[in-house]
Amino acid sequence: MARGQQKVQSQQKAAEKAAKLKKGHNANDQKKAAQKALQHICSICKAQMPDPKTYKQHFENKHPKMEMPEFLKDF
Repeated sequence: MARGQQKVQSQQKAAEKAAKLKKGHNANDQKKAAQKALQHICSICKAQMPDPKTYKQHFENKHPKMEMPEFLKDF
């Protein structure tokens, strides 16, 4: 009969966990935070980057024939 008790406890624990996830909406908050961190947008392909250094690397690798924006030349 120990298995029956474990089953009930497991179901209760799963229900509590589901209620916390439903209440918290953590995934939505993480998406908003990640989107907020991507501040720099490539003028050519509209890709988003978190910082100017990454943006410069992207520009050098993906768009070598295009002229680099002025503010990226300093990095």
